[in-house]
Amino acid sequence: MNVLAAAQSPAVVRRQFSQQKTRAFHSTKGALRQRMSNVPAKRAKTVAMAGAAAAVAVTLVPTAPIEGQKTGTSGLRKKAAEFASGNYLANWVQSLFLALPSTEVAGSSMVLGGDGRWFNKEAAQIIIKLAAGNGVRKMYVGQHGFLATPAASAVIRARKSYGGFIMSASHNPGGPDEDWGIKYNSSEGEPAPEKITDAIYGFTQTVSELKVADIPDVDLSVCGITKFGDFEVEVIDPVADYLALAEEVFDFGLIKSLLSRADFTMKFDAMHAITGAYAKPILVDVLGADPSSCINDVPCEDFAGGHPDPNLTYAAELVKMMYVADAPDLGAASDGDGDRNMILGNNFFVTPSDSVAIIAANAQTCIPYFMGSGGLKGLARSMPTAAALDRVAADLGVECFETPTGWKFFGNLMDAGRLSICGEESFGTGSDHIREKDGPWAVLAWLSILAHRNKDVPVGGAKVSVEQITKEHWQKYGRNFFSRYDYEACESEPCNAMVEHLRTLAAAAKKGDMYGPYELDYADDFQYTDPIDGSVATKQGVRFVFSDGSRFIFRLSGTGSSGATVRMYIEQYEADVAKQGVDAQDALAPLIKIALETSRLTEFTGRDVPTVIT
Repeated sequence: MNVLAAAQSPAVVRRQFSQQKTRAFHSTKGALRQRMSNVPAKRAKTVAMAGAAAAVAVTLVPTAPIEGQKTGTSGLRKKAAEFASGNYLANWVQSLFLALPSTEVAGSSMVLGGDGRWFNKEAAQIIIKLAAGNGVRKMYVGQHGFLATPAASAVIRARKSYGGFIMSASHNPGGPDEDWGIKYNSSEGEPAPEKITDAIYGFTQTVSELKVADIPDVDLSVCGITKFGDFEVEVIDPVADYLALAEEVFDFGLIKSLLSRADFTMKFDAMHAITGAYAKPILVDVLGADPSSCINDVPCEDFAGGHPDPNLTYAAELVKMMYVADAPDLGAASDGDGDRNMILGNNFFVTPSDSVAIIAANAQTCIPYFMGSGGLKGLARSMPTAAALDRVAADLGVECFETPTGWKFFGNLMDAGRLSICGEESFGTGSDHIREKDGPWAVLAWLSILAHRNKDVPVGGAKVSVEQITKEHWQKYGRNFFSRYDYEACESEPCNAMVEHLRTLAAAAKKGDMYGPYELDYADDFQYTDPIDGSVATKQGVRFVFSDGSRFIFRLSGTGSSGATVRMYIEQYEADVAKQGVDAQDALAPLIKIALETSRLTEFTGRDVPTVIT
C-alpha cells in the first residue's frame, strides 16, 4: 500500500501512537496510565533499581503477557500497528532482558538502529528507556535511528558491545498498515541463537512488569553524547564504522580506478530504504562514482510505497534500466535493511547462487581480506541454494557446508575459523568480516572483480562484462540452472497440509523411483547437525534429489509478518557449454511441471501463478 497517497493518515496515526508512548513512558509523577485492558489494576511505582544506571530512577510499569510473540531466526515480525499498540514492543524488549543474564547486562553497552521504517523513531525511545531501566550503561544509536543490518553487526563488533537491537522487517513493506520487526544480535554481531529466542518467548508468556527509566526522549538527529547520571546515549554516524571496515576488506584504490573510468557506468538502487544512507557516502564521496549512479537513495518510512525486496519483480525500475540498449555495466540493488543484494549486468541477471560462487572463485585475486595467509577458510550455502559454490570449494580445496536457511547457522562456522564466504539463494551474500549477510559488501565485491578484470583494458576498449565473467565461470565449473517460485501470503493451514503431504511422499520414496524422466536418488526432510556445537535443526525443507543432481525443494518461509509464503526451488546441473545459454525457465520447465504435480500445490493453496519468480 502506498501510504503517501493519503498524506495525513500516517501523521495522524503516528501522533496518536506517540501520545500513547509519551503517557506511558515519560511520566515521572505518580501512577502511570494503564495501557492494556487486561493489565491488572496495580499502581506503577518508581524505585531505585539495583543494577540500573546510577542516578536513574526506574518506574515499574505493570503489564500482562500478550499472545503471539514467538521469536524466530529473524526476530519477531508483525504488523506495525500491532507493535505500536499497548505494551506490545515493551513486553518483548523486557522479556529479552529477562532472558539475558542480569549480571552481564549490568554496566554493559548495547547498539540500536534500524532500517528507517515507520515506527522506528518511537520504538527507539522505548528501547532506550527499557535498556537503562534494566542496567545497560551505554547505548550506541545510529543517527536518526539508522543502521543497516550489516552495519549494526559491524558496530557491535567494533565497539565490543554486549549486543544490539535491530529494528527491521527486512525486505517486507513498511508503513502503518505494513510490517515491523525487531531482533537481537549477540556480542559477535550475529543473530541470537535459538536458546535465547526460545527464552525470550518463554518470558513473553509470563512478563508482569516493565523496568522503564524515567528519562526524557533523546534527540537522535544529532551525533553526540547525552548523559543521564551514569547512563549515556551516544548517537553515532551510521556509516562510519561500516565504512572503516569496508576499507580494510577491499582495495578501494582498485575500485576507484574502475568507477573513475569514462566508459564505465553503474546504477545502485537503494529502493528508498536504508542503504540510501550509505550509497552516496561510500560510492560517491569515497569511491568517486557519479552521483547519478545512486537511485532511490533517500530512506523513506514506507519505502515510497514500494516493496524493498531486490529481485526481478520488486526492483522493476532498476531492471528496466538494465534491459535496454547501452545499459549500465553494473546494476545492483539492496533491500529494506541492507542485508540482501541483486546483481545485474548489461541485459544480464546473475542468480544469487551464481553470484556467491563467482565472488568466492575470484576473492583471492582481487579482495585483500582473502589474500595472504588467511585466505579462504571455507565456503557455505543454505540447503536450497544451488550447488555452484560446492564446485568452487572442490576446485579451491576448501570445505563447503550445507546449512539450513538462516544466517545464524553460518555464525558458528565463522567463529570456529572454518568459514569465510557464504550465501543464500534468497539474495543474501557475505563473509566473516561481520556476522550478518551484507548487501553493500556484495556490490563492492563485484566492483572489485570488474576492476581487477578490466585494470589492463584501455578506456574505450572492449571491457570484461558481468555477463562474460559469469559465462566464463559456467564454462569452467558448469552451470547450475536455478529458479525459485514464491507464493506469498497464502493461508497457513493448507500450506502446512501440503508440506505434510510432501513429507509423507518423501518418507515412502525409494532410490530408483521415476518422476517422469528423472530417477530419484533420495528424498528427505532436510536435517542439519551443527559440526561445531552438535545442535540439530530438523524439518528444514522437503527435497527430492535425482541421480543427475537435479532436485526440487519445498519449504515455508518465516520472514513475513502474516500468513505463509511457499517457496519452491528447482535446480538442474548442465556441464555442456553448448546448452548453458538456454533460458533458465525453459531449461527447468519439465522439472517445474513435475514438482508442481508432485506437491499438488495448486490444489492445496488455490494458487495457479507464483507471486515472484527468481
